[in-house]
Amino acid sequence: MKLFRILMLPLLLLCAQASQAEAPRVEKVVYHFSEAGNAMGGLRNIRNHLDASPNAQIVVVALGGGIDFLLDGEKDKNGNPYEVVVQELAARHVQFRVCNNTLKARNLSKDKVLPEATIVPSGVAEISRLQALEGYAYIKP
Repeated sequence: MKLFRILMLPLLLLCAQASQAEAPRVEKVVYHFSEAGNAMGGLRNIRNHLDASPNAQIVVVALGGGIDFLLDGEKDKNGNPYEVVVQELAARHVQFRVCNNTLKARNLSKDKVLPEATIVPSGVAEISRLQALEGYAYIKP
């Protein structure tokens, strides 16, 4: 019986390594938007990111002035509605999250937020959680 265990141990280790090697690694990235000025540029970065890495899991967390592009009816400086780009990226499985603390501080109704976005209690806490607990890389466009 002892000999059987000795012979089986390397085989078990080899099987464990093979199963780890087969598990695909997923690229997970959180994009942090805290200012309104470069929202369209940041959305283009996300589009380019997905073009290069179509299977990347991307979460956008917006807080402060960075939530503006996720509000109904908002347009960029050229008059282009953000909603169209947000819808396109949501169709590519990008998740959008808006800070409820910002909504409260600015006296904005939750109804003003685009339907593609989810409201989270705190934007900074959400970014921290994604990085620390779920292994997301951090990008601030």
